[in-house]
Amino acid sequence: QVQLVESGGGLVQAGGSLRLSCVASGRTFSSYIMGWFRQAPGKEREFVAAIRWGGSTAYYADSVKGRFTISKDNAKNTVYLQMNSLKPEDTAVYYCATKSTGLLATRGTTYDYWGQGTQVTVSS
Repeated sequence: QVQLVESGGGLVQAGGSLRLSCVASGRTFSSYIMGWFRQAPGKEREFVAAIRWGGSTAYYADSVKGRFTISKDNAKNTVYLQMNSLKPEDTAVYYCATKSTGLLATRGTTYDYWGQGTQVTVSS
């Protein structure tokens, strides 16, 4: 089992920034990729970004490229999502998740463990 706890969400004006954190605990050695997903009311969950624990390979959704940056601190078992130039359409509950393989990093159904989510609200 891997436990994931997100933090850092909140209310911000359009154009502002937030940094989300996700701390992993438990059997973290089984974790290969950490991902961020989001779900807005009435919409399906969508991929945001992902990163490999080993190395620096990262993946981003087109909608956040150039604005969001995913990073990690292996010593702290923590993954971050720096979100800049936020837009109202970024409003959603953001979830971190982890999977034990490197395949299909953008597909949420392939992830094994999920956090409880943190709300991000961007006002116009």
